[in-house]
Amino acid sequence: MLLHTYPVPNIRTNYMDHTLIEQLRERLAAPLPGRAAQYRMASMRRLEELGFNPVPPPDAKVACVLNLLYWQEDAWHTLLIQRTQNPNDRHSGQVSFPGGRFEENDGELVNVALREAWEEVGVPPVQVEVLGRLTELYIPVSNFVVHPFVGVLNGPVAFSPQVGEVEMILTPQINAFTLPENRKTADLTLNSGITLKNVPYFDVEGRMVWGATAMILSEFLELWEM
Repeated sequence: MLLHTYPVPNIRTNYMDHTLIEQLRERLAAPLPGRAAQYRMASMRRLEELGFNPVPPPDAKVACVLNLLYWQEDAWHTLLIQRTQNPNDRHSGQVSFPGGRFEENDGELVNVALREAWEEVGVPPVQVEVLGRLTELYIPVSNFVVHPFVGVLNGPVAFSPQVGEVEMILTPQINAFTLPENRKTADLTLNSGITLKNVPYFDVEGRMVWGATAMILSEFLELWEM
């Protein structure tokens, strides 16, 4: 596996940056855009599976992810990971937020997102200021209900990918997701051999960000651009 170095983000100190983050906190506490915003980046197959009033089955598992924001080089960034190839992982090789399954000793759901960010990318929980949470999302293929949290990095951290779990860390500017040329569609063949037609995705450094991650980003961006 190639080794990559990642710049250490700056602590946010700019007043305007602080104002934007406080506005985002308030928007996360208000009624959220919800599934209507998520569905803008959903494939037709996903829409067919979920319907417009999805009810997860009683045996659905719980997972949490963290959309971590940080300020660097006069721009806001988020942090994504490309997962390693794993035949036992239905989301093998995909680009996603740091995150994972709820465990009994996690206590509150937010602790899952913080723990996974620490394990997968080396971000200490004490360096993350949690701003709020987005709308939960059911993923039929893996039978998970995902709870997305939004946080901001409040200290310098040297990102470090978890060996065996994370192939690469991606640190795109948030504004890149708002550019029309970075919102695309493509036919996508899954590991199962099924081909999905006209799947909407974000192009991030030549990589496809699709599925649940794209749907979570879609809702977040609606709040970010308000």
